[in-house]
Amino acid sequence: MTAIALSSPFPFANATSFGRAPKPPMNEAQFEAFYRSTAGSVWAYIYRMTGDPTAADDLLQKTFYRFLRSNPVIANDEHLRRYVYKTATNLVFDHFRESKRRRTISEMPRAESRADRGDLRHDMTRVFSQLKPQERALLWLAHLEGSSHEEIAEALGVKAKSVRVLLFRARKRLGEMLTKHGLAPS
Repeated sequence: MTAIALSSPFPFANATSFGRAPKPPMNEAQFEAFYRSTAGSVWAYIYRMTGDPTAADDLLQKTFYRFLRSNPVIANDEHLRRYVYKTATNLVFDHFRESKRRRTISEMPRAESRADRGDLRHDMTRVFSQLKPQERALLWLAHLEGSSHEEIAEALGVKAKSVRVLLFRARKRLGEMLTKHGLAPS
């Protein structure tokens, strides 16, 4: 048996577990393609959660900054998309906690009330902004992004079995609010 000459008291300190080499970071072209394919829908998601386009811009930038900084393992585009949505969701929740702490914004920004009911989009935006952040995230991911319960659970940090119940409650609350505002279907 030959002796191994050790230059360091920890000879395997630079090796990763089980001898695997670390994944190289995403190159610029890969990132640009991924960003172009996901940034628009992530911005829309953040905007619907916050109701503020400026905050959506800032949080989108922070989302992709954290994405690049973390250098996630590139499994596939769908995995990366879920990772970005989870990061965006966490940043939105942090944004709300910070706003609440500062007490500069006591509740979600609401659209101004209008006397006429001609603009359904305006009314729906106002009602949607009255939902809790988690309810908005559930409804957005399920109905607009078409995410599965498992994907929603991963993005929101809840158990997959809980998503069904939480989604049911969010739909019920939205229905009650639409009825209250006279926007429910007859």
